[in-house]
Amino acid sequence: MRVLIVDDDEIAVLVLKDALIGAGYTVDTAGDGHEALALLKDGSRRLVVSDWEMPLMTGVELCRAIRAEELLGYVYIILLTSHDTPLERVEGLRAGADDFVAKPFDTGELLARIGTGERVLSMETRDVAIFAMAKLAESRDPETGAHLERVRSYSRVLAQHLAGLPKFRSEISPEYARLIYLTSPLHDIGKVGIPDSVLLKPGRLSDREFEIMKMHATLGAQTLDAALSQFPGVKFLEMGRDIAASHHERFDGSGYPSHLKGEQIPLCGRIVAVADVYDALTSRRIYKGAFAHDVARSMIVSETMTHFDPDVVEAFVQTEQRFLDIRERFADAHAAAA
Repeated sequence: MRVLIVDDDEIAVLVLKDALIGAGYTVDTAGDGHEALALLKDGSRRLVVSDWEMPLMTGVELCRAIRAEELLGYVYIILLTSHDTPLERVEGLRAGADDFVAKPFDTGELLARIGTGERVLSMETRDVAIFAMAKLAESRDPETGAHLERVRSYSRVLAQHLAGLPKFRSEISPEYARLIYLTSPLHDIGKVGIPDSVLLKPGRLSDREFEIMKMHATLGAQTLDAALSQFPGVKFLEMGRDIAASHHERFDGSGYPSHLKGEQIPLCGRIVAVADVYDALTSRRIYKGAFAHDVARSMIVSETMTHFDPDVVEAFVQTEQRFLDIRERFADAHAAAA
């Protein structure tokens, strides 16, 4: 495990570094928050021990910046602090800190808390398993390319933007944005139960075939509900189930499978609906060509209040450059020009 120490005090860095190297860790150091963010972007450093009080960017501000970044994996953050009141700890937790160690630190306590961080990070193998399961379902359709990678990234962008609005501030936390990135690839997992004759049919589906195709939303929700019955209360399964069940609902109530309307549709489903349709519009499929970004944008905006939540559409409009950046990063060979 590589540990990144962030502190502007050279003596404190030396003491921390000696303690961690002595315990067998590989250690990198950063003198301020901006340097730490640059080091974290390659994904090789997943555990951060940061001082709270630093110039340029405090430890709390660093926590917020890390949670706002689109990093390759979860970063576990331990704040070294003399701020030991409940109010101050709540501030740190809300900013995204995972744990605290009081200053001056006890080496045994610090190593124990780092060990806790290692156990939490090891759980991210779960995230890999979820994505692999979704990719397996997607592999039946040779036309989908990097669909899951794009949809999960679009969904996170929308969630992060909405989190900054007063209406959603209490509902969308950094953990919510992370969960939607993790679970949105499961939106079409129910397609494993759709016959190839329907799923891979070139051209338009008949009314009967479309009714069969629509079953994938219910099948996906039932699959994840079965997992929830064994592991009740697991947040990522709950969100995955809600997304699978509701990403084809429409804001005016004309969608499927349950004809939910407006805010009856889970927020995660309303977010993924925009992300999924945008990707479908801008990608080539057996039955259609890929539309340019401006065309897809106009089509989505035109369906505000009918297909899509107006708040999510506005978030899409406000973040369209990030959508374009994601399209470029995960471009298929046959993608339409912007």
